[in-house]
Amino acid sequence: MGLGLLCCVAVFLWGAGFMDTEVTQSPSHLVKGKDQKAKMDCVPIKGHSYVYWYRKKLEEAFEHLVYLWNGKITEDTAVFEQRFSAERPQSSPCSLEIKSTEAADSALYFCASSQSTVRHVSSS
Repeated sequence: MGLGLLCCVAVFLWGAGFMDTEVTQSPSHLVKGKDQKAKMDCVPIKGHSYVYWYRKKLEEAFEHLVYLWNGKITEDTAVFEQRFSAERPQSSPCSLEIKSTEAADSALYFCASSQSTVRHVSSS
């Protein structure tokens, strides 16, 4: 029996630790095979209209994927456009989806809902 290629997509949970003042993500981790869809959800800080999605591959810098404002994609990257989708419906969590997983998708994925959080994480 041969071993298949396995993609591991991990979601990093980010939060400030205060009720109604933290970003929550789910699921806490995903393991997907090649050519599968992988969907992650994010509930931003209450009252924030921004959502930033990033990923961090082992021994690489943080990589910006997409920025949403008031539910609309405002800024994205070539990598995002080719293989990802994101949405933020009103009164629902924001989601990031990998359309068809590859081994190169193995990373920590996280969202932020304020520019100060993004600056703090990317500088550490």
